[in-house]
Formats: sequence, C-alpha cells, structure tokens
Amino acid sequence: MHVIKRKTLIEFYNQSDYQDAKGPLEAWYYEARHAQWASPADVKAMYGSASILKDNRVVFNIAGNKYRLVVRINYNSKTVFVRFIGTHKEYDEIDAEVI
Repeated sequence: MHVIKRKTLIEFYNQSDYQDAKGPLEAWYYEARHAQWASPADVKAMYGSASILKDNRVVFNIAGNKYRLVVRINYNSKTVFVRFIGTHKEYDEIDAEVI
C-alpha cells in the first residue's frame, strides 16, 4: 500500500508529549506499506482491533490503545490516506467518518 502523509505521523511523534508513539507508528507504517489490502476484511484480518467505518475509513489503536489513527483507504489504487492521529480525548472531539 502507498501511505500518504507519513509526515503527519512523524510530526505527531516528534512532539515531546507523544514520543512514545514513535515505535508503534513506525511499525504500523511499515506493516501498512507492505500490506496488500483489497477490502476492509483484509484490514480486520491483520488488525482485529481496527474499527471499520463508512467511506472506507479505518481507526487503528496505536501504542496499546493510547492513541487513535484514522485513515481512509482507496482499495483500488492501494492508497492509505492518513486523516488523523491523536489521543483518545482528541479523537472524541472529531467525526472520524468525515475528517
């Protein structure tokens, strides 16, 4: 898969409060880059705790469920668009289905 906006992940974990997210986000990035997701079922098979939302959006739990990562996946073009990364509190303040 091609992951768009890795820079968003890097900017997040380079903040002093979120440096513990670096390893888990880099691991997710590596796994996503090498994945061959053709459908939401493929994502769930790899990440059982991922939440599948409408409009091909997926919420991943990062760093032992400390952070939430929201992506939108275009399965036809094999592209993952990073839409949001933040704490649970920050996640609760957004609408993951439209962000």
